[in-house]
Amino acid sequence: MKLTNNTLAIGDNCEVILHFDLKLSDGSAADSTRVNNKPAKMVMGDGSLTKNFEDCLRGLVAGDKKSFLLNADDAFGMPNPDNIYYVDRTKFNADTPVEEGMIISFAQPDGSELPGVIRSAVGHSVTVDFNHPLAGQSVTFIVEIIEVRDTGAK
Repeated sequence: MKLTNNTLAIGDNCEVILHFDLKLSDGSAADSTRVNNKPAKMVMGDGSLTKNFEDCLRGLVAGDKKSFLLNADDAFGMPNPDNIYYVDRTKFNADTPVEEGMIISFAQPDGSELPGVIRSAVGHSVTVDFNHPLAGQSVTFIVEIIEVRDTGAK
């Protein structure tokens, strides 16, 4: 969507370059692109963002800053019990300590990696949670729009 001064506002099929800070309900920082000064890039409508998150970005232009609260469903979703697995300790490398709270990357059949959080390790059973670590939590996003580009897609 073009504004009167020829500035492109965020809308469908826009590529957005932005900095963001992600805070939990207690005010603690969960993530930030500013830590490494490397902005994020996302494409509106590609399915990687929830509809409510995209709706919060619509109409913003380069230079805009905005803060918005997303409930768990609109942020990282609710925890799914089907994403919790019980794995025999022998499946882990002997050099890998298995401790509660650790995040371990698991190789998938297609060669990709899937992170899992160790929830418990008792005897020979290790409980691994493949839900997003922030699933079930409301979060505040603070965004600073750096650039908006039209992808040309219809």
